[in-house]
Amino acid sequence: MALLYQPMMQLSGMLISLLGWVLSCLTTYLPQWKNLNLELNELEIWTMGLWQACVVQEEGGMQCKDFDSFLALPPELRISRILMFFSNGSGLFGLLLSGFGLDCLKIGERQQGQKKRLLLFGGMLFWISGITAIVPVSWVAHSTVQEFWDENIPDIVPRWDFGEALFVGWLAGFCLILGGSLLNCTICSTEVHPSSVHYAVAEQQDQCQHLETETRP
Repeated sequence: MALLYQPMMQLSGMLISLLGWVLSCLTTYLPQWKNLNLELNELEIWTMGLWQACVVQEEGGMQCKDFDSFLALPPELRISRILMFFSNGSGLFGLLLSGFGLDCLKIGERQQGQKKRLLLFGGMLFWISGITAIVPVSWVAHSTVQEFWDENIPDIVPRWDFGEALFVGWLAGFCLILGGSLLNCTICSTEVHPSSVHYAVAEQQDQCQHLETETRP
């Protein structure tokens, strides 16, 4: 049972990190970062994302328009684009590095030190990916709250509210940080992998056989 603990923990960390990366990519392209429900026309709901603004009608239709200029966006949306791209890239790189460092992968069985370093770098990349996914959604949420409670804006002006993409982004960041933590916890384990034991025993047997041949008259 103890020999299965470390590979299962590594696999769990990889699956959770993969889920977080998929959710992070989904958050980047979802248009529901902000929602706006007009009191004058409750049949329409306006949404805003990093790339486009959409209007959803009660009949089920949805029309979207891409933003014309990157520089015309609010600062939080411009920075959020960059951070989400960085989060997706670092998460993908972390998946590649951690995949080659898994104990269940037969490649590099004799290089356990190298595999541990790959897991360590992969876990750190998952942390970075998780943090850079949480920061933009939290920034947009903070600016939305400030605008919602701004006393300088007349009450008749509609206010933006949280969109579903923000909650998906928070979940993505949490999964990436949790997955990276699980992978790094396996590195701290002092448990010896069965393959390394097998090679150590084989080398010891070869040395004993070599000594017996030398000591024979």
